[in-house]
Amino acid sequence: MAVEHASSPLLPVVILLMAGVLAVPIFKRLGLGAVLGYFCAGILIGPHVFSFFDDPEQILHLAELGVVMFLFIIGLEMRPSKLWQMRGQIFGLGAAQVVVCTALLTLIGVLVLDLRQEIAFVGAAGFVLSSTAVVMQMLAERGEANTPGGQQALSILLLEDLAIVPMLAVVAFLSPNHSAESGVNWGSICLAVTALSILIAAGKWLLNPLFAILAAAKAREVMTAAALLVVLGSAFLMEISGLSMAMGAFLAGVLLSESSYRHQIEADIEPFKGILLGLFFLAVGMSLNLNLIAESWGMVALAVIAFMLTKAVGIYAIARLFKSCHRQALLRTAMFAQGGEFAFVLYAAAVTSGLMDSQSNALLSAAVILSMALTPLVMLAVDRFLPEETISLDGLQRPENLSDEVLVIGFGRFGQIASQALLSRGMALAIIDNDPLRIREARKFGRHIYFGDGTHLDILHSSGAADAHAIMVCIDDKHATDHIVDLVQSSFPNTKLIVRAWDRRHYIELINKGVDNVVRESAAAAFELGEKTLLALGVEKEEAERITRDMRLRDDDLLCEQVSGRIDMRHYTPEPQPLTEHKVEAVDAPLS
Repeated sequence: MAVEHASSPLLPVVILLMAGVLAVPIFKRLGLGAVLGYFCAGILIGPHVFSFFDDPEQILHLAELGVVMFLFIIGLEMRPSKLWQMRGQIFGLGAAQVVVCTALLTLIGVLVLDLRQEIAFVGAAGFVLSSTAVVMQMLAERGEANTPGGQQALSILLLEDLAIVPMLAVVAFLSPNHSAESGVNWGSICLAVTALSILIAAGKWLLNPLFAILAAAKAREVMTAAALLVVLGSAFLMEISGLSMAMGAFLAGVLLSESSYRHQIEADIEPFKGILLGLFFLAVGMSLNLNLIAESWGMVALAVIAFMLTKAVGIYAIARLFKSCHRQALLRTAMFAQGGEFAFVLYAAAVTSGLMDSQSNALLSAAVILSMALTPLVMLAVDRFLPEETISLDGLQRPENLSDEVLVIGFGRFGQIASQALLSRGMALAIIDNDPLRIREARKFGRHIYFGDGTHLDILHSSGAADAHAIMVCIDDKHATDHIVDLVQSSFPNTKLIVRAWDRRHYIELINKGVDNVVRESAAAAFELGEKTLLALGVEKEEAERITRDMRLRDDDLLCEQVSGRIDMRHYTPEPQPLTEHKVEAVDAPLS
C-alpha cells in the first residue's frame, strides 16, 4: 500500500474510514445507493487516482470476510426446515440459471469477443456467479430480503456459491498441465466431505453447549469473541478443504438458527459485517484497472455490454420459465446481470494453471468490476421506468346490495381479531377490504371478504351501510379513517360507529368529532403487556390486576380531561409520580 511509508500505521485505516463516511451519505442522498458510493470512493483512493493504496488485493482478501459474515447472518435466518423447503428453488431455479447463462456467455465470448474456447468458458463461468454482496445489500436497502422474490434471489446465490467448487475442478481439468492419467482427486473430495461432516457435527452437538457456558460466565466480550470464532472458524475450515468460505459461514449460521442465543450472536456480528462489507466494496473499486480501460476501452466496453445483455436475456428467460411475473423477472434480471467476487477466484486459478493469460484476466476482471459498479444504476433505471405492479382482481367479488347487521371496514390483524366476538354470537357481518392479497389469503381459511374501498360513498352504500346496525372501522390509515368517519356521520347518522384510533391524539380528535365508540389500537395490548411483565417479575396476580385496573382508571380520567380541553395536548408533559407500596401512581404517555 502506498500509505505504508507514512509516519503512522493508522493512516490507511483513517483514509478507508473517511472514504466510506464521506462517499456513502452523499450517494444515498442522491438516490444512488451505498454500494455505488463505496465503489467510487475506492476508485478515488486506489492506485490509479490519488494512489493512497497501491495493492488493493491485500485489502480485498481481508474484506472478503464481510461477505462471509453477511452469509452467516443470512444463515441465522434460515432454519433447516425452511432451507429444505427451498431445495427446489436452489437446485432447480439456481442450477438452471447458472447452466443456461454459462452456455450463452461462452458462446458470446467466442463469437463476439474472439476468445479461445477455454478462456471464453472460464470468463463465462466467472461472470455468471453474481456478487452475493451487491445483491444482498440491494435487497436489504430495498427491504425485500424476506419477500418471496428475495428468497428466490437467495436460492440462486446459494447455488452459485456451491457452483464455484465444480467450476474450479473444471479449470484444473482443462489446464494444459493436467494429466489425463491423474484421475479423480479422491483426496480433495474426502477432505471436503470430512470438513462438512465436522462442521455439521460441531453445529449440532457443540455450539449450543459452548454458548450456554459462555452466557453463564456473563462476559459480553467473550460471547462476541465466540461468535467471531464460529464465523471465522467455519470459513477457515471450508477454505482449507477447498470449498467456499462464504458457504461455510452460511452453514454455521443455519446450524445456529434454532439456538436460543441466535439473536445475541447476530447482534454481536452485525457491526463487524457492516464495516467489512463496506471495506469489500471499497477494495473492489480500488481493483478497477483504469490504465487498462484507457488503453483498451473499446474491448472492455464491448465485454461489459455483451456479457451483461446476454446474461440478462438468460436470467429473464429462466425467471419466466419458473413462473415469475414480468415485473419480478425484470427486477431479478437487473440485479443479477453482473459478475461477482468469485470470478476473481476462478480467474486467478485459471492464470495459475496456465489456462488463461494475464491480459485476458485483466480484461475479464475489469468487465466484472464495471458490471458490479453499474448494477445499482441499472436498478435505479428499472425502478424509474418500470410501471408499478398491478395486482389482478380476478375472482374478487365487489359488494352489491348487502344488508348485514354489521359492516366491518378493514380485515387486517386488528379487524380479524375484533370480528371474532361478533362471529361467536352468530351475527351477520359484511366485511370489505382493499387488499386483494389479504382477501385471497382470508379465503383459504373460509372467510368471505368483499373487495372495496370504504373511503368511497358508493362502496359504503353497496356494502349495506344504510341498513347496518353498526359500522366497525378497523383500518390502520389515520387519514382514511377520518374520511370514512366524515362520510358515515353525514350519510348514515343513525348508524352506530365504532372506530379504531391510531394513537391518543387521534382518539381525542375522533371523540371531539362526535364518535362515541373509539378504541386506541395499542392501549389494551400495552396494559396487558405491563401486567404480564409484573407477573413475570414475581408480583402476585391480584396485585398485578389491581395495578393494571388502577392504570386504566387513571388513563380514562386523563383522557376525559384532555378531551374536555382542561389539559392542552400541545404543552402537556407527564410528571412521574412516586411509587408506593400500596398504590401505583403513573401517568400515561400523551401520544400513546
